[in-house]
Amino acid sequence: MKKNQIIAIASTFLIYSCGKHPKQENPLGEPDVIAVKTVPLSSFTVSGTIHASGLVSTENEANYAFKIGGVISRVFVEEGQFFRKGQILATLNVTEIAAGLAQTNLGVAKARRDYDRAMNLYKDSVFTLEQLQNTKTALDVAGKAKEAVAFNERYAKIYAASDGFVTKKIANEGEVVGGGMPVLLTNSTVANASYILKVGVTDLEWAAIAVGQSAKVTLDGYTGQQFDATVSRKLHSADREIGSFQVELKLKLGKETPPVGMFGKAEIATNSGGDAVVIPYSSLVEADGDKGFIYTTNGSDKVKKIPVHILRFENDRVYLRDKLEGIGQIVVSNSAFLNEQSVIKIIK
Repeated sequence: MKKNQIIAIASTFLIYSCGKHPKQENPLGEPDVIAVKTVPLSSFTVSGTIHASGLVSTENEANYAFKIGGVISRVFVEEGQFFRKGQILATLNVTEIAAGLAQTNLGVAKARRDYDRAMNLYKDSVFTLEQLQNTKTALDVAGKAKEAVAFNERYAKIYAASDGFVTKKIANEGEVVGGGMPVLLTNSTVANASYILKVGVTDLEWAAIAVGQSAKVTLDGYTGQQFDATVSRKLHSADREIGSFQVELKLKLGKETPPVGMFGKAEIATNSGGDAVVIPYSSLVEADGDKGFIYTTNGSDKVKKIPVHILRFENDRVYLRDKLEGIGQIVVSNSAFLNEQSVIKIIK
């Protein structure tokens, strides 16, 4: 009897478990409610200061080379060493050049004798005028050949065209170099007045900067010091390596002489200050370049998607070009889960 009861109970349970259960769904078919936080739209005064960074250099850079090729005899300076205007920096072995100069001297002497002999013969009516003129031409050609060799002989030595220092020594004594091949890379300095900071800026920042504007510069090698600077030049082409536009700031360093390549930061004062709409970074969605979207409240439980144009980012804030008039509240949380059909609940 007990066995039959157990079988009956099990059968009843199996039939019940195989039956259809009611679906657990919203009987009204309404979408889920998304909890969001909102903040009022705000406007800030933009200071008009551009922050940029770059490396120290000088206004005049020179690559010193020999005019002709040869074997380097001496290099009188080392990397980082300062030199004065007119100082000899390097020389070639002049054995070959001296031989060429001696040869041209002999050629001039011979041409001079031929001309003198032709002149005497012309006076005696033995040589014609044409023969005399030919010897004079040969004398002139020999003289010009001597001038060319003498010119090359002078440029077998490298002299400093201005005060400066060596940034890189490319060739050393005993090496064979070709004509025009750089031997020394140098930067010129004139009482520290030629030091500049080359900084990279965006296209919008480049347009806002004007020559003559003031700036404040800090250099990594001079902790706690701030130097005055002015915008001296705006380059009209982007740097191919880093893709930014270059601006040169002329530094007022006093007695300091920083090495070329030292890292520096600049704050450039511009005239582009004014009011700008500022939103929290968390409210921006689908940002692409200078474009993006934000959500604003539409009634008490709906949202509206608004396109915006980005001026710049600063920490956790985004500056917009748009005035966004008529917009009071913007969504700052759960924006990524919203669309214009979403139902929201504003929480504190």
